[in-house]
Amino acid sequence: MKKVLFLSAFLFAGLAQADNKPDLPGLPDFLTEMQQKHDFNRDELAASFAQVEVKDAILAAISRPAEKSKAWFEYRAIFMTESRINGGIEFWKQHSADLARAEKEYGVPAEIIIAILGVETRYGGNVGGYRVIDALSTLAFQYPPRSPFFRSELESFLLLTREEDMSLLSPIGSYAGAMGLGQFMPSSFREYAVDFDHDGHRNIWTNPTDAIGSIANYLKRHGWIAGQSIAHPTYFSGKVADDLIEKGMKPSISRQALKTAGVSLRGLPEGNDELALISLTQENGEEYWLVRQNFYAITRYNHSRMYAMVVTQLGQAIRSGYEGQK
Repeated sequence: MKKVLFLSAFLFAGLAQADNKPDLPGLPDFLTEMQQKHDFNRDELAASFAQVEVKDAILAAISRPAEKSKAWFEYRAIFMTESRINGGIEFWKQHSADLARAEKEYGVPAEIIIAILGVETRYGGNVGGYRVIDALSTLAFQYPPRSPFFRSELESFLLLTREEDMSLLSPIGSYAGAMGLGQFMPSSFREYAVDFDHDGHRNIWTNPTDAIGSIANYLKRHGWIAGQSIAHPTYFSGKVADDLIEKGMKPSISRQALKTAGVSLRGLPEGNDELALISLTQENGEEYWLVRQNFYAITRYNHSRMYAMVVTQLGQAIRSGYEGQK
């Protein structure tokens, strides 16, 4: 009986502390919503949130003025390094069976999966240093410009920890709440993470097998086409068609329209698919690329043409090195 009374007192104290936590304004309403919408035990949630810490470093990181945008050649140099390429080769050697199975099941080449892991976390070497609940709570309740987004991600995080039978206070991630080897946000985890080793849990933090399958599934679900190429360098025979570049990264331009605009299709595989035209800044001027659906699928992971291109080129370098060591 005393034990029950002690537990009740603990939960009540947690509820009171969470409801009156001045650095988490809006939390009481959130807890009530989680109870009403998803049948969480409000007292138990309150006891957990009473241990949440608002991190000034997170607010500083997300609020600081964006640094001057890097040109492509500067951005590329960050990732196309010998150490990152060699790290990818070693990762392939260690996980070749899982990578081969992912390619067979989802159609995504091993080198693309590895390159994403390399760009995101150096193959798991840097998965973040904040508790996910601290990061998401800080941003949901202390960062008004994006509060609705992070409040939604916090909701997804609560759901995934219940679904995966995880502690709310244990998972670690980035200052923005991205998690694991592949840096999935909680909503992406719930939608795209897979239990690739069939052990009953989706673990993208310490299980490379699940991380490999999850990234492959993410790309497949975003339109990856097995066997299709990704990007091809091109040039203009006349004036640069800025209007075509401004159409963005989603393939929407017919090959005939490209020909009419003086865009070279040399080296592009035969087909009737639409393409996108992008430019990237090199030290000596702009370079131009025709990119296909698989390039666009990579941009759904990170909405940046430079990100998608560095994943593509890092993947190519890793494959070349891996095959050269066979």
